Amino acid sequence: MEMGGKRVLVCNCESSMPLDEKALTRACQAAGATGDADLNSQLCRAQLGNFQRAILGEQPVVVACTQEAPLFGEVAAEDNPQAEISFVNIRENGGWSDEAGAAMPKIAALLAAAAVEAEPTPQVALSSQGVCLIYGNDGRAIEAAKQLAGRLEVTVLLRQPGDILPPGDMDVPIFKGSIVQAKGHLGGFGITVNDYAPASPSGRAQLAFEPPRDNAFSECDLILDLTGGTPLFPAHEKRDGYLRPDPGDPVAVQRALFELADMVGEYDKPRYVSYNGDICAHSRSRKTGCTRCLDICPTSAITSAGDTVEIDPLVCAGCGACASVCPTGAATYQLPAGDSLFMRLRSLLEAYGKAGGQAPLLLLHDDKHGAEVIALSARLGRGLPARALPFPLNEVTQVGIDFLAAAFAYGAEQVVILADPKKRDELSGLAGQIGLVETVLNGLGYGAGRVHVIDAADPDQVEGQLYDLATPALGMTGGNFLPLGGKRSRAFLALRHLHDKAPQPVDHLPLPPAAPFGAVKVDTEGCTLCLACVGACPTGAMLDDESRPWLGFKEDACVQCGLCRNTCPEQVITLEPRLNFTTEAMGAIALNEAEPFECIRCGTPFGVRQSIERIADQLAGKHHMFQDSDQIERIKMCENCRVTVQFESPDNPFQGGARPTPRTTDDYLREREIEEARQKVLAERANGKTDNDGGEV
Repeated sequence: MEMGGKRVLVCNCESSMPLDEKALTRACQAAGATGDADLNSQLCRAQLGNFQRAILGEQPVVVACTQEAPLFGEVAAEDNPQAEISFVNIRENGGWSDEAGAAMPKIAALLAAAAVEAEPTPQVALSSQGVCLIYGNDGRAIEAAKQLAGRLEVTVLLRQPGDILPPGDMDVPIFKGSIVQAKGHLGGFGITVNDYAPASPSGRAQLAFEPPRDNAFSECDLILDLTGGTPLFPAHEKRDGYLRPDPGDPVAVQRALFELADMVGEYDKPRYVSYNGDICAHSRSRKTGCTRCLDICPTSAITSAGDTVEIDPLVCAGCGACASVCPTGAATYQLPAGDSLFMRLRSLLEAYGKAGGQAPLLLLHDDKHGAEVIALSARLGRGLPARALPFPLNEVTQVGIDFLAAAFAYGAEQVVILADPKKRDELSGLAGQIGLVETVLNGLGYGAGRVHVIDAADPDQVEGQLYDLATPALGMTGGNFLPLGGKRSRAFLALRHLHDKAPQPVDHLPLPPAAPFGAVKVDTEGCTLCLACVGACPTGAMLDDESRPWLGFKEDACVQCGLCRNTCPEQVITLEPRLNFTTEAMGAIALNEAEPFECIRCGTPFGVRQSIERIADQLAGKHHMFQDSDQIERIKMCENCRVTVQFESPDNPFQGGARPTPRTTDDYLREREIEEARQKVLAERANGKTDNDGGEV
């Protein structure tokens, strides 16, 4: 069987899944597959040859089994190392369920989604030389250091050393001090220590230390925190290279030591987020606009950098919350990269509908907690409902309004987000996105309560909530549009589809504050058309016209960042969060316009008439530079005439004396001839010569 240009191999896992080959073939062909399903029963054992023959072909291969992926990988490495292989779990996700008999549309949809090619995620390099700091309070830190000393370069820092017997061999350096500041990442931690002092070699009954000092700075690759106190980093469990087990739990400490011992060498870490500062709405000209990503980042990997922000890929833990709340798409999640996620979503829901599936429930989950809960439910409980379509994500917190709107626009009737209860404090950004899409659905007549978050750890509880969800009375009409463009383009494509198919379509839908869609209102009575808002707008929503005093607005480009409002010197701008589904939102509308003022000297239009007249009226006779009518009239001239008149004025401060006449060569020759004639006359007088009339020459 082929789907999406890939060869698909399906196994019923020794008939533990009630898969009917004819029914599966019909469902897959309806979902776009060609050929028969070719159902195997022991693909990883007796029928391994079928896999070997498949990977020798030219097509990429999709194997409907994840449990035996390591075995298939080993076989492929021997037979055809260049083979492209991907895996999909249809067993726990569909075949092992009380409703497995009705799960053929779901299985066909899972196979179709797996056939979508995913774009690779860019990587960033990390390097660890094995320099490890063990930060503790007592002898347990020294014992841990001795265990690691043979594998890592270890240093012990004791925060509050009590009566500790000095070790017989000082095979690890021991210091005391309290870490007051920590920063960095795996392979590049930096710490500042107060009360810092090395151990004295002369300690007898207990460790002694040399005189302490403050603000000591040191660097290391790894940190093992055994203090049991306040973590050195926010969201410390997400900081690679920083381990903080309970010092009172020997098993947890040993597990951390084993993990640290292997953290030496070169690593490739996903660059989870790509950033485009050109469309960032953080700040302009020292006026702050959007701070959503800064406020939501749990690891403080994002910092302000003037008009933009900086995202440290080495500190970023990949939760995706910044991409979820970013209104412009400046921060984009890249696991997977490109539009792969949306194409997979589209294929999943489209295939499910074509295969005859009803009332699809999209189940979003991560690859760790969510996949484990689903597996336990399938093995020990009822399994997933037939209409529940599992959709794995790296982190559920990466979901934004564009993804949720697309899910409903592609036909999902409900969305359930299976969240890790350990990460409840990271769900605030996701909650805002859910509230936004619920507002849209309710405002368009679809009804509220279509998005649910389940953060239970007990698989039985999760299973019960899924089966108890009632199917909405009103179904969704799925579309087939391509998820083209960036975040806002995808969001508008989905939202306009939902509006077109809505039971109660409205032209203008009010949204809650801080929503990334809306209009800008201008009080024209106070607006002077200075156009400062146009220069501040990062998305091009505020517009001007070079030929006339005019302020315009393009609503579908506005992200409600507030930079225009914060920049306006007259404070006449207000924001109106809303969705405008009319064609007016895609074009430019006038917010304010005025008659231009014509230069009183040359007639050239310039400035705004009311502004020029107001300035002239306020300065006339009230400022020492504008005491007479000539000075006031210069304000009413264009920039060229103003300069010309200024230099013609008798009070021109730059005016000098009359320019001297330029001297030429003829002037010098003429002066020389006159001087020579004068000298000749003087010489003749000296000789007593006279003229023809008898007088002296």
